[in-house]
Formats: sequence, C-alpha cells, structure tokens
Amino acid sequence: MDFGFYGTLLFVVALLVVASKAFLTVPQGYQYTKERFGKFRDTMGPGFHIMVPFIDAVGRKMNMMEQVLDVPRQEVITKDNAMVSIDAVVFYQVLDAPKAAYEVDNLRLAIINLTMTNIRTVVGSMDLDETLSKRDEINHRLLQVVDDATMPWGVKCTRIEIKDISPPSDLVESMGRQMKAERDKRANILDAEGFRQAAILKAEGEKQSAVLKAEGEKEAAFREAEARERLAQAEARATAMVSQAIAQGDIQAINYFVAQKYVEALQALAAAPNQKVFLMPMEATGVLGALGGVAELARDAMARQPSQQPDAGRLPPRNPPRPPSAG
Repeated sequence: MDFGFYGTLLFVVALLVVASKAFLTVPQGYQYTKERFGKFRDTMGPGFHIMVPFIDAVGRKMNMMEQVLDVPRQEVITKDNAMVSIDAVVFYQVLDAPKAAYEVDNLRLAIINLTMTNIRTVVGSMDLDETLSKRDEINHRLLQVVDDATMPWGVKCTRIEIKDISPPSDLVESMGRQMKAERDKRANILDAEGFRQAAILKAEGEKQSAVLKAEGEKEAAFREAEARERLAQAEARATAMVSQAIAQGDIQAINYFVAQKYVEALQALAAAPNQKVFLMPMEATGVLGALGGVAELARDAMARQPSQQPDAGRLPPRNPPRPPSAG
C-alpha cells in the first residue's frame, strides 16, 4: 500500500516535470532559440510553444526591443593634443535572434567596446574646437561605423549620442579668457563704430550749421548792401537838391554842408576812447541856426514841387545864421 502511494506520487511528479518541459510561453518582445541536443533548431516567437521534453531546450532568450547601452567615460586625445573626457549612449535593436545569440559572445560588451574604440578614432582625427562644436558629425560618423560592424551580428544600431565632452579645467579657463577677449574685442569695435557715427553726425551738423550761417551772412550782406544803396541814393538826391539850390543862389543850402560836417566832427570827437568830457567853445545858436537853414531849404523844395516854379509861394528868407566861430 505504501508502495502504491509513493509510486503514484512519483508518477505525478514526473508528469509535472514532463509537462513543464513540454509547454513553453514566450513573452511579448522576446524571442527564444530552440536547441535540440545542443544544436540550434528553431526560433520561438511570443506565444505558446510545445517542445519535446529532454530533447528540445531553450538556448538563448533574446530581447527584441530597442535597448540602451551606457558607454563609460574615457579620456581621448584630440588631433591638437588636447585631452578630453567623453561618454556616450548607444541605442540598438536585435533584428535576427539566432545571429545575435550565436555570432557573438556577450553582445552588450561587444557593442560597448566597439563604440569606445571608434570614439577614440573619430575624436582623435578632429581638433578640439571641432570636437566641441561638431557633435552631430561625431554622432553620424560613429553610428555609420558601429552599425556596419554590428550588422553581421543581426543587430541594428539606431542612434549613438555623445552625452558630454569635458576638457581639462586649465583648458576651460583658457577658453573662458579667450571668449572674454573676443567679447572685449567686439565691444571695442562697437564703441569705435559708435564714436565714428557720432563724429560723422557731428561733422554733418557743423556742415549744415556753417551752410546756414553762410546763407544768413549772405542774406544780411545783401540787405546791408541794399540799405547802403538806398542811403547812397538818398544822399545823392539830397546833394543834388542842395547843389541845385546853391546854383539858384540860395545861401541857406551852404549851411547844409557846414552843419553836416559840424555834426560829424562832434560825433567823432565824442566816440574817441580817450575823450570823456569835452568843451564846446562855440555858440549853440549857431548850430541851431544852421539846422534851421536846412529845414528852410526842405520847405522851399516842397513848395516848388506843385507849381514847378522856383519863386511861387516862397516865403521870405530868414536871417541866415552865423557860422560857428572857429575857436
């Protein structure tokens, strides 16, 4: 009885073991390789599969989804002998599970080492400035090389991105000073350009001011010349009238010239810088009489205009004033 119980229990256990070996479920996003007596036989995709127990076995479980590898940081020497520290990430996807399983051992390690060596090759052929400014070019060249190298393994590299490029601290300080010097240079150029524009605008303003001033002086000179011309014409008329009066025997016309010269002499004497007080040793009535003779001459000229006759309506002459004494 004990033998039958244990025998039944052993049979059930053996049946469960066989069932576990015969039935297999592959999750989504994975592919398993089937091996028969250690040799690759088939690829099992996601879903339920039946296997021959103790004959068929699962070889490799391959992740068919896109995966990310973190490439460790490493020191790289550029073309101009500058030491930089670089790290990167690689995006890849397994397209052929049997090749990825049996063509290369430790696929992830192989991709990491392949990327690191090619980073040294690509960055070593570029200057420091190109390395810092042309990351897209570095990514493109790395992707092309690594993708070609991993194609026989059934792997597709979709992207390679440089995460960080770190120059040495002393080199960073030198770059900072260089950038500061470049910005100072641009600032000085802008200041010089501003001063140049200001000088040009100032010169243009002075030019316009000089032109306007010259035009104003020209207009003032023209007005002054016109005024002198009219004054000369008036003086000419007055002289003609006085000359005509003298020719007609009017003694009062002579007093015009005497009074004019007399007034001009007094004006010059009063305007002298070294003369502040002066004495007039002459009779004031003599000057007034001379001026009165001039007024009489003017009235005579006005009286002759309507009748055009020298003697018509002429008032009797007054007593001529005495000329100022010379003393």
